[in-house]
Amino acid sequence: MARIADRYDHVIGVDTHARTHTFVIIQTRTGAVIDTREFPTHAAGMTRALAWIERRTASSVFAAIEGTASYGAKLTAVLTAAGIAVGEVRPPSRKQRAVDGKSDRIDAEAAARSVLGQDESHVATPRSAGERNALRILLATRRLLDQQRTACRNALTALLRTVDLGVDARRAVSDAQITAIKAWRVTGSDPVTTIARTEARRLARAIADHDKQLRDNHSTLGQIVERIVPGLQNNPGVGPVTGAIIVCAYSHHGRVRSEAAFAALAGVAPQPASSGNTIRHRLNRGGDRQLNRAFDTIVRSRLSYDPDTRAYAERSRAQGKTVRETRRKLKRYVCRAVFRQLQTIMSTP
Repeated sequence: MARIADRYDHVIGVDTHARTHTFVIIQTRTGAVIDTREFPTHAAGMTRALAWIERRTASSVFAAIEGTASYGAKLTAVLTAAGIAVGEVRPPSRKQRAVDGKSDRIDAEAAARSVLGQDESHVATPRSAGERNALRILLATRRLLDQQRTACRNALTALLRTVDLGVDARRAVSDAQITAIKAWRVTGSDPVTTIARTEARRLARAIADHDKQLRDNHSTLGQIVERIVPGLQNNPGVGPVTGAIIVCAYSHHGRVRSEAAFAALAGVAPQPASSGNTIRHRLNRGGDRQLNRAFDTIVRSRLSYDPDTRAYAERSRAQGKTVRETRRKLKRYVCRAVFRQLQTIMSTP
């Protein structure tokens, strides 16, 4: 692949924010700044920004945008629809900002200059929209629902331990107890007991409602993952939630350039930790921790029931490997197998 500076006549750097985006146009042949402008982020502002770009640039344009999956998501969609190539760039480092200073214009120009000398294949491709966006929304919703359900369970357990309502609360409240409390009729002459029973019933119903929403969420995740990557959930240990996390991280064919890069993204690539006569590797604490947790969940699930995985773990322990080392190797193996499946299925038109 040719360098971006050789392939495109202009590069646009964009520093994105909630209310406004700052644009800087650089001519690739000379490296000179052609123009700078700030536009609001509403629909009319995006239309004006696109018209400004068309007036100030030649036919071949590349846009380097910060935050293509957050503040710059709408702009990325507008530019892509207009036929403008878009790449995702990281914000300047603290060290770089200490040298160049900090302003929206400086950040936008830094975004444009950061890609000038790179091959286009080495610039991160923005995550595509469609059903992958639906997966990200459902996963975020699931995390929130799970937090709210846990908070309600803890509050109900604390209430039952504080006020005697005839429920054994020495342990955390069980599903059977929640079902019984949910059906309570609020009666009693003591106002404190009446209020406590009312609040307990409200919390129990909230927990049951969260349970139902989580089941619906789980079902919808499974359906979307199956449409995007048929057969992914047939792998041992891969379910709707872990499958959705994997698909969101991989996003689309071309975003992750190799299986080794996907392992690094997942934080399952082994890190050298050798010293002297000891040669070993340790767990990788970098990468996408949600993706890493998904692979860890898959491996733990396989270790609980999959005969081949359990047999490998037995052989590994016989060789003197620790449980953590065994799990690290299994996560790397699962990552490799899943990546190859994603490459095969998602690259097919």
